Amino acid sequence: MKLMRKKLVGYAFIAPWLVGFAALVFGPMIASLVLSFYHYNPGGAHFAGLANYAAMMRGDDDFWRSVVNTMLYTLFVVPLGLTGSLLLAVLLDQNLKLKGLWRTLFYIPTLAPAAASAFLWEYLFSPDAGLVNAVLSAVGLPRGRWFESPTMALPTMVLMSLWAIGGGRMIIFLAGLQGVPLSLREAAQLDGCSALRRFWHVTLPIISPLIFFNALLGIIGAFQVFTQAYLITKGGPDNATLFYALLLFKEAFQNFEIGKASAMAWCLFLLLAVITAVKFWTARFWVHYGD
Repeated sequence: MKLMRKKLVGYAFIAPWLVGFAALVFGPMIASLVLSFYHYNPGGAHFAGLANYAAMMRGDDDFWRSVVNTMLYTLFVVPLGLTGSLLLAVLLDQNLKLKGLWRTLFYIPTLAPAAASAFLWEYLFSPDAGLVNAVLSAVGLPRGRWFESPTMALPTMVLMSLWAIGGGRMIIFLAGLQGVPLSLREAAQLDGCSALRRFWHVTLPIISPLIFFNALLGIIGAFQVFTQAYLITKGGPDNATLFYALLLFKEAFQNFEIGKASAMAWCLFLLLAVITAVKFWTARFWVHYGD
């Protein structure tokens, strides 16, 4: 009876979360799955079977452009972001003066709202009054069109993403670096290993679970990139920054094709599920867990 009472108390504490999850996450997920099999818009709804999924795969130029843009964005953002966060964590793990202040300063930019950060970068990369072009002109380099150029808009989005290398990933890496046993580093040093080899053969294997975790979250986040493109470029110019999540938003709330948008959401969910499963399968070959 006492054990049952303890369980009931535990369930009572998590009940608000369970209600919120059921009402705001699980319920809408099931609703979107059902809607993905319907032609649903303000004019009415009727069963469509797999028509919404077939419409996406069959010659929808915007759909495939958004897939390619999102893939390219992820291909560059995830490795650059991981490398930048790790190198920054290594730097801040050294015996620096005012170490706490430096860590705080590098983390503060990630506290800014996404919308405010987007508008700040839009101003910095403004072709006419932006600070970036002003600096380029001062050193004799040509000015860029940045977000207004079909060839430069996506690379500029990638560059803008590096704003977040001092955020949560850096903190996780920093915690992992501080957990590397000093005895292993000293043993490798006594064996004649250079600092680079100690980092490669001792530090990286120990923090490999953190690399795996941050890489997985980075991929999921990159595939859902939306705010910057929506606020700055609206997917342009020439669909150069039309990302998958942005197209999904347009289908749902501009074209009012709720069924098609729901199908797109579930395709994204299944793709991320497959990527996650593949990463967990490959983790056995390079992720090392302590005893």
